[in-house]
Amino acid sequence: MGTPSASPDPPGDTRRLTSPTALRLVLGTQLRRLREARKVTVAAAGRGIHASAAKISRMELGRVGFRERDVMQLLTLYGVSAPQDKEAFLTLVRRANVPGWWHQYSDIIPSWFEAYLGLEQASSIIRTYQPQLVPGLLQTPQVARTVIELGYPDQSADEIERKIALRMTRQEILTRPDAPSLWAVFEEASLWRLNKNSVMREQIQHLIAMAELPNVSIQLIPIYSGAHVGVGGPFTILRFPHADLPDIVYLEQLTSAVYLDKNEDVQRYLMVMHRLCTEAATPAQTITLLNDTLKKL
Repeated sequence: MGTPSASPDPPGDTRRLTSPTALRLVLGTQLRRLREARKVTVAAAGRGIHASAAKISRMELGRVGFRERDVMQLLTLYGVSAPQDKEAFLTLVRRANVPGWWHQYSDIIPSWFEAYLGLEQASSIIRTYQPQLVPGLLQTPQVARTVIELGYPDQSADEIERKIALRMTRQEILTRPDAPSLWAVFEEASLWRLNKNSVMREQIQHLIAMAELPNVSIQLIPIYSGAHVGVGGPFTILRFPHADLPDIVYLEQLTSAVYLDKNEDVQRYLMVMHRLCTEAATPAQTITLLNDTLKKL
């Protein structure tokens, strides 16, 4: 390889990564490390591919697609000369540019959520706290319909059906061979907001069935619980199987989302999640609570 000995190697084993979002992040991280190892400024890298410094920054953050020509020019600028090393990067570029399965829904979902879908599909561990609703990965079709209709009252029947289909397809991640671990904590009160007993019964039965999966843990915060550390709102923490992808905290808002990857932010949310798990009913107690609730319906 034609780089200094202190520079990073080409992309490592990314075979488990199938999400273009995650692959772009890995590729961007590798390009940034190569640039920094050669002490090339962002502006100089931009000039090297006849682009702006802003484009280089977006590439390194994985926020845009990659053109093979741009990557080849950057690799030359960064001193990568070995054909096998260049081919490793180009292979990653081609994989990162293949649209994910959710691309077919891009006309009905905002770009900030499309980014989350890509990260969710690439994750190895998903930790989520939801104070108002059953987490999307655990919702039945009927509950998904209720939530979507509430959030998008002006959408057409066809758009609602497609959003439900998207949510059901998302859930397939939990039963695939390389399924991530899901640790979900949510309020028991979210079940009683479902109004109809039949809808609530079906949702509870589904939760019990999902909790039987070895990679799914569910904890309820009972209605009688007092104030707790989750009062700040819902959040999801994603962890990935690749060393170049840091943990990411996802905070969804009404019309946008925030992604946090600074270690101090992630550690704060991990601490909150740990305390929520401590304060909530245990997974075994949660199943008992769910079964007791079923008997009352």
